[in-house]
Amino acid sequence: MWDFDHCDPRRCSGKKLSRHGLATQMRVGQRFRGVVLTPKGKKPIAPCDDEVIMLSGLAVVECSWARLDEVPFNKIKGPHERLLPYLIATNPVNYGKPWRLNCVEALAAGFYITGHADWAEILLAKFSWGHAFYKMNGALIERYRTCHTHEEVDAMQELIQQERQEEYDRAKAEKGECTPWSKG
Repeated sequence: MWDFDHCDPRRCSGKKLSRHGLATQMRVGQRFRGVVLTPKGKKPIAPCDDEVIMLSGLAVVECSWARLDEVPFNKIKGPHERLLPYLIATNPVNYGKPWRLNCVEALAAGFYITGHADWAEILLAKFSWGHAFYKMNGALIERYRTCHTHEEVDAMQELIQQERQEEYDRAKAEKGECTPWSKG
């Protein structure tokens, strides 16, 4: 992981993984040949990324969501930059927020999606709330696992978001709240 020291070291999931020997810190500018999970990726991680992960590993950028503009993403590029698809954070800082995963959640998601549930569970086991990640996101992860390519994961993510929006709209309508298209 590339660590930008944005977090409280006692609460930082990336630093905790390093303390347990489960992550290695890299220098800015250091090349990484594996899959890099970054908000600057163009394609989502997909099961087809498994071969690259097996050969070269999985990396993440340890930084604050509130300070993304301070991160020199141009200096931490890799040949396999990936986004995470729609998943929901279960960490104490961003609980319930879509796409606001911390480092351990991001790494675990990458491992789950590429078929390495055992690796994901080893990482998550170091956190008291870690069990909640798969509990909340398991159905989504399993749907992403049915895909093969980045394009299929993109399409699945769009379908999931559409279904969630429809559920939200239906629940709102059942409560008697007006939707924009039902206002006389």
